[in-house]
Amino acid sequence: MRKMTRYLILFLFAMLVTIVLAACSDSGDETATDAKDGNSEKEVTSSEEKVEEKVKLTIGSWRTEDGPKYEKVIALFNETNPNIQVEFSPTKNTEYNTILNTALQAGEGPDIFHLRPYAAGLKLADAGFVEPISDIDGLDQYSENYLAASKGADGEQYGVPLNISSTQFFYNKKIFADQGLEVPATWDEFIEVNEKLLDAGITPIAMGTKEGWLLSLTHGIVGSGVLDGNVFADKLVTGETDFSDPAFVESIEAMNDLKKYFPANSEGLGMDDIRTIFAMEQAAMFPLGSWEIPVVSELNPDLDFGFFPMPSKNGNQSVTTWVDGSFAINAKSKNIEAAKTFLEFLTTKEFGELFVDEFKMISAIPGITSDDELLGELSKTVESSSTPYYWVVNFVSGDPTTKTVLETELQGMYLGEVTPAEVAQKVQGNAEISFEPFK
Repeated sequence: MRKMTRYLILFLFAMLVTIVLAACSDSGDETATDAKDGNSEKEVTSSEEKVEEKVKLTIGSWRTEDGPKYEKVIALFNETNPNIQVEFSPTKNTEYNTILNTALQAGEGPDIFHLRPYAAGLKLADAGFVEPISDIDGLDQYSENYLAASKGADGEQYGVPLNISSTQFFYNKKIFADQGLEVPATWDEFIEVNEKLLDAGITPIAMGTKEGWLLSLTHGIVGSGVLDGNVFADKLVTGETDFSDPAFVESIEAMNDLKKYFPANSEGLGMDDIRTIFAMEQAAMFPLGSWEIPVVSELNPDLDFGFFPMPSKNGNQSVTTWVDGSFAINAKSKNIEAAKTFLEFLTTKEFGELFVDEFKMISAIPGITSDDELLGELSKTVESSSTPYYWVVNFVSGDPTTKTVLETELQGMYLGEVTPAEVAQKVQGNAEISFEPFK
């Protein structure tokens, strides 16, 4: 009896183990299936999250005044790219280079940034801070001259050209009409206009010498008049002549002579000051860039102003032009593909039309026109009568750059510390170090 009981217990125990193992086996299969199905759902969910995930991009720029305009640009972009959030975060123009360079060297900085044109910006590309974008759509529509502003020595494209800038004299139409003045067609007529305004107690030219970049810019305008447009520029950039040329010294002398037409205490006046002086009709003329049209108009919507190309001694007239910056991608950005999507948007006709309408600038995109009378006329002049702004296109290499040396020396000249001849000598000495045709 005891033996039968023992067998029965063993039999029942064996049956129990079998049942437990079978249950575990079934549970294991279900768990594996569940896990597989769960992973599948997770993968689908992850893919969906990737599509729906919000990506944030920041844009760095020196154009602090363009915030409201970029809100409209971003809104247009988001119509077809709702998942890419873009923030325009500009820096004061005089501090932009330092802040951007410091951030990039630290592996930080904005995802997209305004790239200074030509050598000044391409230094960043050479240093590996800028992502190549040769593979994005839309670049093939730009001329090689425009693309050259942000194309590296390696042949890679590093920026999308944004706008064509020009420099010329803006003038107050009412003041000219009240004083019986005509737009000057020659250099002598230009000087005559300045003298008549001075005699009438009106400040002829809104210009200050506090910020160096204003001086190289003004020389780009005035120099084209003294040096007869492209005649000197063409010889200069090929090395056929240089800054020791008496003609160049004469252009510096002309800059010095113009000081008496500037506002009082011009040594202490910067960009904001001279813009306000012109906008508030306290000066008759304003030698600056096409980008100032909307800014001045916002300051004084009632101001009626036009422009005239710089007249030369031989009667030729020209505006100074260049590609004024491109948009580039930070090589350390965590959202490079999203940034490329935004840059591709910057090549579209839709953006070009909005850019011209809102920014009142000349778009680098071919075929974009403007209904604004002033900008439309300026665009036509750019196409027919332009001379290159060689200080930006050709002389922003070296440390310091030749452009910077010109600016520093001109400031010294206006303070009476150096002569025009000494300015030219210093500029030539610097250029011989960094400008290949002079070596």
